[in-house]
Amino acid sequence: MTKQEIVNDIENMLESLYPETPVPLDHKDPYTLLIAVLLSAQCTDERVNKVTPALFELADNPFDMAKQDVESIRQIIRPCGLSPRKSKAIYDLSHILIDKYDGAVPNDMALLEELPGVGHKTASVVVAQAYGVPAFPVDTHIHRLAYRWKLSTGKNVDRTEADLKRLFRKEIWNKLHLQIIFFGREYCPARGHNPYSCPICSKYGRKGLFQEFDKKKK
Repeated sequence: MTKQEIVNDIENMLESLYPETPVPLDHKDPYTLLIAVLLSAQCTDERVNKVTPALFELADNPFDMAKQDVESIRQIIRPCGLSPRKSKAIYDLSHILIDKYDGAVPNDMALLEELPGVGHKTASVVVAQAYGVPAFPVDTHIHRLAYRWKLSTGKNVDRTEADLKRLFRKEIWNKLHLQIIFFGREYCPARGHNPYSCPICSKYGRKGLFQEFDKKKK
């Protein structure tokens, strides 16, 4: 099979398995999505969704958040980890949104990346899921799967993002990145992964995956 045929097959497989792709982080608007994605750094979506109701009850917009103190924010988000840094980022970016954007969250990647605590991946998620701007957020999970499926060299997340954008149609990027995340959780986890039972790895996975699995079985 050609590389494009493999890409098409993976795309069709993911679409068949996950025709609907709800955003895993609970939110109601661009601001609450931005905060939820920021909190998800080195934390599971499940835990973030347990923390954000209390946080958003306290403040679900930059105007109310800016009235809080950093310590009050930190106490609520502590279960998400990195709470000193994240709480300060939430407080600071809320003030910046008010001062520079009248409280609105920009739909521009470059402007989002200027905000405290907002990196390229977070900005990509916000523009993709809040504003429908084509983007391909690549976290460590997508980075790992793209390498396993021989879609990228695995050198770094920036290279993986560029490779996936080149291989897949721009109009499906926003949905595809969620489909890959859902697939990874169900069939292609970081630990305890069986490449023989994985629908994609069993067809297109790197040989090293099978060798490593077979060694662990012995």
